Amino acid sequence: MHSITTRIPYKTLVRPLFFAQSRNLCSASATTQKLERIADELLDLTKLERYDYSILFRLKLGLNKYGPAVSGLASADSASAGSGSAPADAKAAEKTAFDIKLEKFDAAAKIKIIKEVRTFTDLGLKEAKDLVEKAPVVLKKGVTKEEGNPIVEKLKELGATVVLE
Repeated sequence: MHSITTRIPYKTLVRPLFFAQSRNLCSASATTQKLERIADELLDLTKLERYDYSILFRLKLGLNKYGPAVSGLASADSASAGSGSAPADAKAAEKTAFDIKLEKFDAAAKIKIIKEVRTFTDLGLKEAKDLVEKAPVVLKKGVTKEEGNPIVEKLKELGATVVLE
């Protein structure tokens, strides 16, 4: 015997609750309408799309698996709190993590550059080839200056234009 069940859409259960609470969110109706539109769009996503969105949102906020986000607001507040010491603080906070960016390369040295990219990234041949062909592209993120300089020099010897940002 088959049992007949009706499936109630998720939206019909959640939207009335959201709209009832949204009236207390803020006073500007344009902002409330914008938030309601965003909530509707999020509810229209599939489960996998919502998962991908949550990962993207965390990355945009700077909340990744390596630790909490470094808040620009907190550093700006501390810099403005010190009376006139903002330039001194800026010099003291020297950049420690750099990105290796391939801007362009000599077509004759493409294979050598791909092989070199494979040595310092753990990419396969196809992935390294695709990455190099997308130039300008960041090859590696978050490297120290001591780690990045030899890589940049090696790639420059091979005929690539590389920048340590």
